[in-house]
Amino acid sequence: MALQALLWDVDGTLAETERDGHRLAFNRAFADVGVPLHWDAARYGELLAISGGGERITFALTELLGEPPPPEMVAELQARKQDHYGALVAAGELRLRPGVAELIAAAGSAGLSQVIVTTSGRAAVAALAEHLLGGLCQHFAFWVCGEDVARKKPDPEAYRLALQQLGYPASTVLALEDSGNGLAAAASAGLACLLTLSHYGSAEPPQRFARARAVVDHLGAGAAVLRGPACQGGQITLSYAQALLEDSPT
Repeated sequence: MALQALLWDVDGTLAETERDGHRLAFNRAFADVGVPLHWDAARYGELLAISGGGERITFALTELLGEPPPPEMVAELQARKQDHYGALVAAGELRLRPGVAELIAAAGSAGLSQVIVTTSGRAAVAALAEHLLGGLCQHFAFWVCGEDVARKKPDPEAYRLALQQLGYPASTVLALEDSGNGLAAAASAGLACLLTLSHYGSAEPPQRFARARAVVDHLGAGAAVLRGPACQGGQITLSYAQALLEDSPT
């Protein structure tokens, strides 16, 4: 069936936001209020097994305090973290990953529907959209964010909601993700998925990617296909995305 829509994850897929954005913002929020936590890149990678910023804060504070933290403490830290993240993005500390802008623009020109599907908060997505996507925002029909679902990735709820709103069969839609959790969410919703590995995604065991139609190191010029059909011309294009829909999982 013809490709009708691309569903884009945000963190790690559009930009390397986890290591270079969210992690730093969490650490600055902890410092603001004197919480003795500081997550280095390796520790933050471990915490990504827990979906959701508030959930990560709660987990870490429970370990630190020996009991669950007051909800208002978690809420304050999350709000401060969002402010710091917005400031990092506004300061130009993050960039779109290679090939992202080109594929969004090409899909928009071809008339494909595009949707952001993330379980990050809407405020964080808005900051990234304003400062990194800019005019590319016009190509997105809508966003599904963490506030829109009860269960976060790897649960498929966010993708099922996006499909419901789009009204397209799952067989005509391709999800773009960067990690095993995102792949699990997309595949459980019946979607073909192209995995463009982020810094943290590339550290995961390859067996976690078995349900992906293809695994690449990035979308731009010189992209290496780590698993899946060969890429003609060295860049992920709409033609390649269409071919993935026609490919059965291996």
